Amino acid sequence: MPAFHELVLVGRVVKPQGRHGEVAVLCLSDRPDRFPTLRRAFVAGEHGEPRELRVERAWPHKGRFVLKFEGVDSIDAAERLRGLELRIPEHELEPLPDGSYYHHQLAGMSVVDEAGAPLGTVEDVVETGAEARVLVVRGVQGETLLPFAAGTVKTVDVARRRLVVARPEYVVAD
Repeated sequence: MPAFHELVLVGRVVKPQGRHGEVAVLCLSDRPDRFPTLRRAFVAGEHGEPRELRVERAWPHKGRFVLKFEGVDSIDAAERLRGLELRIPEHELEPLPDGSYYHHQLAGMSVVDEAGAPLGTVEDVVETGAEARVLVVRGVQGETLLPFAAGTVKTVDVARRRLVVARPEYVVAD
């Protein structure tokens, strides 16, 4: 089992929901459709190790999901989960079509222009509701927003953790 921080973040327990140990979960995944079929998730154990929670039931509720875990049968037990991150192993993610990437794969990647000059590091990936996601790149010139689109992103090298992009006109070369 990988270390807890190496697992993929999919949600955070917001609060107890109901009287029988259910919890409301904020989806932090780019695939919220995973929650109704989720069978297990991991939280940080006492010493930071992954601790498995088995999901008995899951259903959508008011923009979030409600999960009922095995052995969590009271409000007090659910309260102890408040604020905990829910993570899953990367191998349990659904495969994506070629040219598509999960947010966690892009976050932390170095970003360079086509000449190899550094622009920064992907700090976040924002879903805007439009076709292209937006990369939030933090570098020496501050924050730069780049559309994750074919005209901007030239290559994605997941193994080397590197994106090559067309330098936007509004970003001055060093």
